[in-house]
Parts: sequence; C-alpha cells; structure tokens
Amino acid sequence: MGGFFGVISKKDCVADLFYGTDYHSHLGTCRGGLAVLNGAGFERHIHDITNAQFRSKFEDDIKLMRGNSGIGVISDNESQPLIIGSHLGPYAIVTVGIIHNLEQIAAQAFKKRTTHFSEMSGGGLNPTEVIATLINQESTFEDGIRNAQEMIEGSCSVLLLTEHGIYAGRDKLGRTPIIIGKKPGSYAATFETTAFPNLNYEIEGYLGPGEVGLLTPDGYEQKKAPGDTLQICSFLWVYYGFPGSSYENVNVEMVRNRCGAALARHDKGIEIDLVAGIPDSGTGHAIGYANEARVPYGRPFAKYTPTWPRSFMPQVQEMRDLVARMKLIPIRELIDGRRIMFLEDSIVRGTQLKDTIQRLYDAGAREVHMRPACPPLIHPCRFLNFSRSRSELDLAGRKAIVEIEGKTPDSLEDYSNTKSDKYNDMVERVRRRLNLTTLKYQQLDDLVGAIGLPKQKLCTCCWDGCTGCKK
Repeated sequence: MGGFFGVISKKDCVADLFYGTDYHSHLGTCRGGLAVLNGAGFERHIHDITNAQFRSKFEDDIKLMRGNSGIGVISDNESQPLIIGSHLGPYAIVTVGIIHNLEQIAAQAFKKRTTHFSEMSGGGLNPTEVIATLINQESTFEDGIRNAQEMIEGSCSVLLLTEHGIYAGRDKLGRTPIIIGKKPGSYAATFETTAFPNLNYEIEGYLGPGEVGLLTPDGYEQKKAPGDTLQICSFLWVYYGFPGSSYENVNVEMVRNRCGAALARHDKGIEIDLVAGIPDSGTGHAIGYANEARVPYGRPFAKYTPTWPRSFMPQVQEMRDLVARMKLIPIRELIDGRRIMFLEDSIVRGTQLKDTIQRLYDAGAREVHMRPACPPLIHPCRFLNFSRSRSELDLAGRKAIVEIEGKTPDSLEDYSNTKSDKYNDMVERVRRRLNLTTLKYQQLDDLVGAIGLPKQKLCTCCWDGCTGCKK
C-alpha cells in the first residue's frame, strides 16, 4: 500500500519529516523518499529499502538536508517523490493508492502530442508521474488534484510540495486517510496518526473524501470541500494500520480489541487453555478475545523484530514464507499439552499460516483453534491492492470455492452468507487444509460494529464484493 507524511514549519522541518515518514515503514515494501524545499529549490533523496530500514538509508541524507517544508513517502514500488516542472510552477509529489486505468490515462495524454513518460526500472509507467500529468492539465493545483481524482479508477491520495505550501488531497471516496496535525509554528499531514504523538503534534482534523486543502505554517485552508460519500477501507483497522493510529477518530487497537471480544461471544462453551495472537496484528484481537472469554492470554510465539520485516513486504512468495517462519520463535513451555486459541487478522492465502500451525503441533499443542478477525477473503481488493496475490484464485476462500464448484461461479453471494451450506463447506475446506481443530471467521456485522461506523461508510469489497460500494 504505502504511506506518506508532509510538514511545513516556520523553522527547519527535516527532523519531523524524517521521523514522521519513518512511522509509515510498516506500510511499505520497496522505496522510501524525502523531498524538501529551501532557498536553493527542491532537494530530494530516494532509496531502495527492500532489505533495509528506512532510517538506516536516510540517516546520512538528513544531516545535509535543510528546509521549512517537505514531504516523504514509503512506497510499494515506484520511486517517489517526483520533482515536476509545470505551468503551475515547480512541485514535488507523492501518492498512495492504485490506478487500474493507468494505460488508458496515458493513451489519452499521448493524443495531445505534448506528453511523455519516463519508464520505471521494471518497465511500465510510474503511476505518480501519470497523476502529475492529470494535475498539470488544469489551471490551479486544487483543480488539478480534483481532475486526477475524477479520472482515476481505483484510488489515489496525494501530497504536493509547492512554493505556496503543501497541498493535500484525499482520494475521492476516502478509502485511504489523510489527517492534519498541528503544533506551535508547524502543520503536518499524515496517513498514520501514529506519527504525531512523539513529534508533539495534536490532531487538527481528518480530511473528508475527495477533500483538497493547503497547509502553510499558519494553518490549514480548505480548497475543495469533501464529497458526501465515504467508503474507507475496513482492512486498515483489521490489519494494515498501526495500533496507535486512528482513522475517522476511531483507534485501531480499540477496534481490534472489540473484534476479538465479538469472536469470543460466539464461542460459548469451547474449552481452551490459552488465547494467543499471531504477532503483531493478531495481538490486539487476541487480547479482546481473552478479556471477553476470561481465558489467560499468552505468547507461544515470540517475534524477533530487529531484522525481520512484516511478512507481506517481500515481493517473492518464497521470501515471504521465509520471513514468516524465521521471525516467529516458538516457546514450547507455553505450547506443550495446551489447547490454544489463536487470533489472526485474516487468512489471505494461508500458506504461511499452515506452516505456523504445524509448528504448534510440532511443539506439542493438543489442539489449535483459529479465529480470524474478519470474514473470509473471497474477492480481490480493487482499490488498495493490499494482497500480493497474483490472482484472486490464490485466496484461501476462493480456492475452497473452486474446489466445491469445479470453477469460479457466476455469483459468490452464497459464500458471503454465514447461514448457507456453501459458506460452511468453504470454511470446512479451509479448516482441513490448515489442519485446525476448529475454524470460525468473524461475521461482517460484528466487524462493522467493532469499527463503529455505518456500513455504508466502509469499503467491505474483499468480503462481500462491494455490495453497495461505489467503484
């Protein structure tokens, strides 16, 4: 997915920019970038962070960087920020999102015979450069961002570093967040509010869907009012978000606690000795379950964090599996002879999870029960591309459906209905494949209730196929 941070100040902002961007490292996979604006113009640094931490790559750069305004990004793949020259003036740009109609937008631009695009190292177009082209088609930055939001199929949030200040534009339906923070003499825009407390920022407000505004050292000025329709990604609370962050004024860790409690309320009568979470994102869910069920919480796996990243980050499946295995250290004393209830944020492919479950049995577990904090993932993500699956058929739930039907059926509605025989058959097949004692998924209504926003304000595409969602 990726994340970004921008800051503008009456004094040098480089330290805040560096640490604020670093607080988004849990979201990104490949590239990190910083850009500042000072009296000499723009200064930019981009590094490959595939096998290194963001801070280690940039700690020498920031000793030389100076500026009162800057933007930073942790990116899935493309190099950012980009420095753009345009009739609007020079600017730096960072983006977060996914563009499904990238080639069509580029083709339309080529028809004007005044546009060219540089090629990324792996081939193809740089999405951020294409977004810049859409912005440059209008007479103001705010109109340019609005134009990009309207043209994109998918989602895209953006920060622009300009001579006038920092423009922030949230994607049209608000699937990703932008939050404004302030402290004396400085204003910041962030994806994750986790970036604020240790930098002494207070939350000033949350941009609405499609809202565009301008940050200066004196405040935030709305340039384009938000739209009426919000459909923020529910998976941010379930998995992607850092526990200390809040979206739409709803804290991630509190949602995870409520998810776990909801799962426990459906588990009356089950006999278990220990509740645990697959670290780290499963931990909050497990604490909620343990507190509600009044069963001891423990850590039968210790996560070795100094050198191993989140297991979704590597581009290659074999490396993701290696990371998932090597970073989890089993504690036999907490496993041997126990009936263990494990909470997980989700079951995506299930390949790493199957190995993790087997390691529990190898360490002497009597039973292993699993409670994912969200419903079965049976549809691909159309808007944020959170899963690295090359095909929707890689999804554990979709694999089970194809086994049942012999093909992908025209409608998956029955497999989203927790009361249907087909749903139960799908879950049972996943349970058997993973060698679990029992498997029960979260019900969508309970997940929505844990988040606390009306369902129509949430994107639930990967679970129910975007029933009621705008595209």
